[in-house]
Amino acid sequence: MGGKNDFLTPKAIANRIKAKGLQKLRWYCQMCQKQCRDENGFKCHCLSESHQRQMQVFGQNPTRIVDGYTEEFERTFLEHMRRSHRSSRVAATVVYNEYIADRHHVHMNSTEWATLTEFVKYLGRTGKCKVDETPKGWFMTYIDRDSETLFKERLKNKRVRSDLAEEERQELAIKRQIERAVEETGSGSSSVVPDLPPPSEKLDASGGKIAFALATSLKALNSNGSAPSSSAFEAVENEKETRSGGGKKSRSDGLNALEELMKEEEKAKERSNRKDYWICEGIVVKVMSKALADKGYYKQKGVVVKVIDKYVGEVQMIESKHVLRIDQEELETVIPQIGGLVRIVNGAYRGSNARLLSVDTGRFCAKVQIEKGIYDGRVLPAVDYEDISKVMQ
Repeated sequence: MGGKNDFLTPKAIANRIKAKGLQKLRWYCQMCQKQCRDENGFKCHCLSESHQRQMQVFGQNPTRIVDGYTEEFERTFLEHMRRSHRSSRVAATVVYNEYIADRHHVHMNSTEWATLTEFVKYLGRTGKCKVDETPKGWFMTYIDRDSETLFKERLKNKRVRSDLAEEERQELAIKRQIERAVEETGSGSSSVVPDLPPPSEKLDASGGKIAFALATSLKALNSNGSAPSSSAFEAVENEKETRSGGGKKSRSDGLNALEELMKEEEKAKERSNRKDYWICEGIVVKVMSKALADKGYYKQKGVVVKVIDKYVGEVQMIESKHVLRIDQEELETVIPQIGGLVRIVNGAYRGSNARLLSVDTGRFCAKVQIEKGIYDGRVLPAVDYEDISKVMQ
């Protein structure tokens, strides 16, 4: 058997078990990085020679040492936030409990902040986290300012701007084609109708009366002043019908070409804007997840306050004000009353706000009129329910 301080003695094992977990913060010495288990042990440590030497070092420049611990605590805390809760809203106490799970962390009593609330307010003032106070305590959201993230964000914005510019160029080209088609239609219809020769005046030798020769197809008046034959009037009628028929045909061809161009424009916009994700911020949605029925959220309405990775949204419930993170597959669009404001969330006019004019319950679609933007005033007669949703005002 070994001595009384042997590694496998019951007392040594008990001491290791006691020291394994977290102890009280007030019995921790940050300068010596030593955790005491009770008040008597902490008092004995403060009277020890090693602690006295560390306190002499601290007394030479206390501000620099406290600032060093403050900076290290803030850096490690934000690093934990970035790794564990990069894009989510979480309670400050939850993050702090996860942070202090490491026994060798920098303790808050060695920093310039006395409480967690002061530290959370500091992060909010400096813009490092988005903080808000609720009846359940302080909540935090990490603001990612890494160079890589900012670079990706700039690339994304540049890509969006280029897509918008390309779409505008396509629309401008289509408009020019429509204008050219209208001009060609107008010139074609005018060329179909031939110019009639001006009527010529003739003096009748017998009676001194003046007669008008309307066209070469009309027969001249006979010498005794009798009326022209019926075949002349038939020729005039046939000529009029030919002219009117040619004009109508050219106009109908022009309208058909214009309609075809407009249809092609609609199809191009539909192909470019039809996505497999539709959720966006500011719209009202209905929770359809049966897994949340026992918590009272099933078929309850909420407002999308944030979109994560295009397919997941943070939804703030209208009644309880609770914030849930839900996939778009478990959400449903909400149709307002007639005259309400909606947002087109998918399809050719994706992202546009519109006014609800009527609802077709048989075809599960609605008639809306776009407000503002380049399509202001355009009426869409049949938009599916799943492509529009109420806007929270």
